[in-house]
Amino acid sequence: MILYRLTKQTYANDLSGAGAKAYGGRWNNKGKAMLYLTSSRSLAVLEVLVHLSPLIIPDNYVMVSIEAPDDYETVDLSTLPKNWKNSSVPILKEKGDRFLSENKNLLLKVPSSIVTEEFNYLANPLHTGAAKLTIISVEPFSFDDRLLP
Repeated sequence: MILYRLTKQTYANDLSGAGAKAYGGRWNNKGKAMLYLTSSRSLAVLEVLVHLSPLIIPDNYVMVSIEAPDDYETVDLSTLPKNWKNSSVPILKEKGDRFLSENKNLLLKVPSSIVTEEFNYLANPLHTGAAKLTIISVEPFSFDDRLLP
């Protein structure tokens, strides 16, 4: 399957999960390397947009397409608490950290908090299958001015 990552040009070839390790994320605690990927280009854009200042239109982003195995673990939406979209819900970080420490699968499929019917894929860069994540393209990306008024 093909997964996507919208990132700054500087990090286009970095599949180490260093950013999530340094800062933590919705599905991992700080200190735990995890690579956040999306099922579509448009979802990748939305996932980045929610973190950008509306006053600055970034111009150094690229869309990275990554080939990944079709084998993954899935978090079922029905198992999440009602307030799971709140970024401070600790059970999400616990689930993500457990996925990393168990090290059974390379990928964890999770619902997007922006569009719950679409999915993000969390990759464990320390999994023995991490080399199966292959960058197949890196394309310059420009945000449409209408997205950041």
